[in-house]
Amino acid sequence: MSEAALGPSAATAPRRPQPVEIALLASVFVVAACGLVYELSAAALSSYLLGDSVLQFSTIIGTYLFAMGVGSWLSRYFERQLPAHFLRIELLVALIGGALPALLFIANAYIPGAFRLLLYGLVLVVGTLVGLEIPLVMRILRRDVVLKDLVSQVLTFDYLGALAVSIAFPLLLVPQLGMIRTGLLFGFMNAAVALWALWLFRHELRGLGAHALACLLTLGSLVGAFFFAEHVTTLAEDRFYQDRIVFSESSPYQRIVVTRGGAGHRLFLNGNLQFAERDEYRYHEALVHPAMAAQGAPKKVAVLGGGDGMAVREVLKYASVESVTLVELDPNMTRLFSAHETLSALNGGALQSPKVHVVNADAFQWLQQPGDLYDVIVVDFPDPTNFAIGKLYTNSFYALLDKRLAAAGYAVIQTTSPLIARKSFWTVVETVESVGLRAAPYHAHVPSFGEWGFIIASRRPYRLPEALPEGLRFLALPAMPQLFEFPHDMARVPADVNRLSNQVLVTAYEQEWGKVTGH
Repeated sequence: MSEAALGPSAATAPRRPQPVEIALLASVFVVAACGLVYELSAAALSSYLLGDSVLQFSTIIGTYLFAMGVGSWLSRYFERQLPAHFLRIELLVALIGGALPALLFIANAYIPGAFRLLLYGLVLVVGTLVGLEIPLVMRILRRDVVLKDLVSQVLTFDYLGALAVSIAFPLLLVPQLGMIRTGLLFGFMNAAVALWALWLFRHELRGLGAHALACLLTLGSLVGAFFFAEHVTTLAEDRFYQDRIVFSESSPYQRIVVTRGGAGHRLFLNGNLQFAERDEYRYHEALVHPAMAAQGAPKKVAVLGGGDGMAVREVLKYASVESVTLVELDPNMTRLFSAHETLSALNGGALQSPKVHVVNADAFQWLQQPGDLYDVIVVDFPDPTNFAIGKLYTNSFYALLDKRLAAAGYAVIQTTSPLIARKSFWTVVETVESVGLRAAPYHAHVPSFGEWGFIIASRRPYRLPEALPEGLRFLALPAMPQLFEFPHDMARVPADVNRLSNQVLVTAYEQEWGKVTGH
């Protein structure tokens, strides 16, 4: 019968969505959210463990999208029993995707040589399965929904699910649950969708009892793993870090791990050593005192990075200092090294000093804001392992730094190893000089790191200090000139300026340190 025969009211009356449609569209939202979590987990873990976040995120996302395309193409071969196929795929995604972070953590700790193979293998498998999900849902819905409405509704819920997770993943899920529990939680959600499908299509499914048992076993496994996730994390990290872990926490910015062993306490950020209690005094004395002592009588000091408070501890050894502004991106770091009894003892309670003002902000953005001039600025960022950190080593950053230096001020920058990463070190020197600042490069030996480099940047020529604070364990005036002398294997080499538009430093750093670490 034609629409005209039905009359105008029947032809234009909107069709009310059926319960099955609503349930399946809600499933699309959950499926999209889960798929994005697995993708983000793999990309985040690879950047944590392999470095160079842009490269890792690009290759993981590209591989994942390719696998989804393969899954979509394979969906054409599923012709009958579509609800049963959808249910089985959901259970597979729940198990493999949910366990992905835990498997990668364990692989990195116990079989590091196979980490990349497992990483991309899991991404391909999960991506293929996720690519199968949406086409199957659309084909199931097509039995009752007009095509144009079907595509619109499915894509709307798919994008909404992705939006929700993209916001929640860095701000809520990882900081509150950690990477492993986040994966397992969304694996549980995938399994819940399978259980939902079991109920919706119970009249169509063959072997209903077997499907029900598979759903219950999958849900039970994921719930059990969720509650034992901390043991999995501890097992993997104990193996990776070797020393006993006394504190571990995931923030929106990084994984913070503190261990205790023969070298005392050691701090790791995203698996990279930041200091060892046994010899950190060498690093922090070399970082702070050549600039502070040479300035004469610094009153206003800024420390960029260095949320552990060690550099602040050294700055406070100068009686002339009236205020110290510590700019640290991660509030978890400053809270930990301010409130944790053992760790705050390492910096002598420096972050609790009334002279210290903590600002939790991105240093690049902080420098862009109008503010005070400083007699000394200590720049203590992690090495440029990715573009997010690499921007803090660009000529744009040093131009901003110059604007916040007093006329007679000094800035000092930690600058990786001039022995292992020789080109990287001199790239930073070249970049500092490109903005009109004078650069005085120097180096010191820190057993936990090897030969380590620093640069003093200023508008006036650098002159060695005539006095140092009492009680230093490493630096002494007679040995100061040696710090500024470079042997042949660390001498200056040609290098390019590191700019925001090219970030040549990150590439050079990855190449030089990759030869040492085997990345």
